[in-house]
Amino acid sequence: MKPEIIIALDFPTGKKALSFLDLFEGEQLYVKVGMELFYSEGPSIVRAIKAGGHKVFLDLKLHDIPNTVKSSMKVLASVGADMVNVHAAGGIRMMKAAVEGLEDGSTGAARPEIIAVTQLTSTDQETMNSELKINGELRDVVLAYARNAQEAGLDGVVCSAWESEEIHAGTSDSFITVTPGIRLLGDAKGDQSRVATPARAKEMGSDYLVIGRSITKADDPVKAYRICMEEINND
Repeated sequence: MKPEIIIALDFPTGKKALSFLDLFEGEQLYVKVGMELFYSEGPSIVRAIKAGGHKVFLDLKLHDIPNTVKSSMKVLASVGADMVNVHAAGGIRMMKAAVEGLEDGSTGAARPEIIAVTQLTSTDQETMNSELKINGELRDVVLAYARNAQEAGLDGVVCSAWESEEIHAGTSDSFITVTPGIRLLGDAKGDQSRVATPARAKEMGSDYLVIGRSITKADDPVKAYRICMEEINND
């Protein structure tokens, strides 16, 4: 199965985000609404994007005590996002509570997909060991977190493309991997550590490629999106 592209709408206002989407007139996209945009506009931006026929990954990375996460997910279920997430570091009990909250809030409708962040793609081995005080190899920790997410009943995880194949092997083919840190060849890495091109991410089995600056900061975003699509559609 070919992966799907999710464009990261890392804009400070809803006006800028919707103006960007206007460039893709008549096209149905999958986009990510992160903290900056959601905190600026609230649930209304998700509803506005959905009204335009697009799918939304609401990337808020909930991480709190189980009861708070459950209550929050119950509220987020009514916003209309297609995918939401939590931090796997919150533990299995917290992740189970998140699923329960989504199911409670999704009365009469299918619940959004829910995934867990394993380790941020800005985190490298040294940072994880020395600053976060998490021992072991980065890949082993990511896989362990993915297995916890699967046990908790989640649909998949956020990871780097470099861990995608191993996660599928250690969980199941249907357990989805959503991979940020995707850059076109020659683009700056920015604050990301574990990056890959769309073509390489496809080879490694990523299900969703989250692409931000390579598209949103391009001189011609539509052309950049087309290039990304060509990379994943070429066999």
